[in-house]
Amino acid sequence: MEFNTQLLYAHDQILLALMIFVIMLGMGASLTIDDFKAVARSPRGVFIGFLSQFGLMPLIAFSIATIFNFHPAFAISLILIGCLPGGTTSNMFTYFARGSVALSISMTIASTLLALIMMPILLGFYTSGFTAQINAEMQASGTGTFVIPTGNIVSSLVLVLIPVLLGMIIRRKWPDWAKTAEDTAGFVGIIVILYLVFTAFTRHGSLFMKTPVEVYIGALGLGLIGFFFGYWFSRAVGMYPLFQRAISLETGIQNGPVAFAVILLSFHEPVQSQMLWLAILYSTFIVITSSVITLVFRSRGQFDWDVYKNVTIHNRLFGKDYVTSYPQGFLTKRLINDPSQGTSPAQKRDVKE
Repeated sequence: MEFNTQLLYAHDQILLALMIFVIMLGMGASLTIDDFKAVARSPRGVFIGFLSQFGLMPLIAFSIATIFNFHPAFAISLILIGCLPGGTTSNMFTYFARGSVALSISMTIASTLLALIMMPILLGFYTSGFTAQINAEMQASGTGTFVIPTGNIVSSLVLVLIPVLLGMIIRRKWPDWAKTAEDTAGFVGIIVILYLVFTAFTRHGSLFMKTPVEVYIGALGLGLIGFFFGYWFSRAVGMYPLFQRAISLETGIQNGPVAFAVILLSFHEPVQSQMLWLAILYSTFIVITSSVITLVFRSRGQFDWDVYKNVTIHNRLFGKDYVTSYPQGFLTKRLINDPSQGTSPAQKRDVKE
């Protein structure tokens, strides 16, 4: 699938850059130093999230691209998305899904910082074959050579982190403004997706029909498979339901605005528009699938969430050493030995069925 014209023009890219700045500023405005301290206090959950984020997702993206024989530009874009860190969108969905927001935020922080190291390594490992194909095509046509611009990608990530740091400064000095920035970021995120889809539709309406079915499958399937594996992987290693939902959502929801920034700042035509188009499709589908998954998690997780809130309130009212009693057979197998789901040491008990 070839693009005869650029997907976004210069003024579109400037507007998109401003939107990305606002989104990442809002992400920073939602963070505090205490959030970073929480990462150190809960290393197991963050480590499981790290394995899901940078172990499972790039492999899933590579597998989809290989199985469906993606055009190299689409394959690189999908793998790039698979290597991305999480974003504040996953924190919001985790909240509504009755998951551990603290773990979700910790994973977002850790993955955003680790992406500076992990993205270049993973992209170099998984995209080498696709890069060679594009390079051979460009050399054959006499249009130059192609390599993964590792230095530009790292620079893009660093640039994206600058508004995050500014947001944290705003949070520390002007909390009221920080709340406004945080709330605005979520709204702007939706506007970005709608804007990109609208411009693509009005200027390149035939693009939707020309896009191969497998590209739609990849854009939709990456997030869904990420949710599935993130959930069952965290369940298999013994994480509590509260954390399973957080890890699942954090795994499947990648930071779309960072993908746009990296593609626009690091890649050029003839591959840039193709890569950007797949990123737009992924960002559109992930909002829909995340909403559905969140509703499912919220419904299925109500019991363990109510128990968690119950023991949390008990410990606040009666002291951190208070142990809540429940009738025999009331708690499920995964909660029977710790109804607080790891959040209150006093609530742990050794119950043999």
